[in-house]
Amino acid sequence: MQVKEINVLVLAYLGDTIYENYVRKHLIYKGIANVNDLQTAAVSYVSAKSQAAFLDKMFKCDFLTDEEITIIKRARNYKSLSHPKNCDVVTYKYATGLESLIGYLDLDNRKERIDEIMKFILGDIVC
Repeated sequence: MQVKEINVLVLAYLGDTIYENYVRKHLIYKGIANVNDLQTAAVSYVSAKSQAAFLDKMFKCDFLTDEEITIIKRARNYKSLSHPKNCDVVTYKYATGLESLIGYLDLDNRKERIDEIMKFILGDIVC
């Protein structure tokens, strides 16, 4: 099976774990040693609202390739029957788009690009 054929929600499922792992490591390396503090700090990166905002910033900075935008749009436009209660449908779909992109890049063995995207999100790359 080709990576482009995989259901975008499956890509998002994988991307979510990779994204959260990057964020957790980043916060630990920053010196946060208390689990409750780690969880509180992580929310500013992993919430759907935050993910959608990071994605919007990437669009505004022309940080994404056409291929990446296509994956994000596939995920954004996917007909889903549910979304979290703490955000609107549009925000949730953009967050799913970011997670799908990361899952897609991982399955396509493009770890360096994931690193670049996460550095952008974590503030190590500025546009």
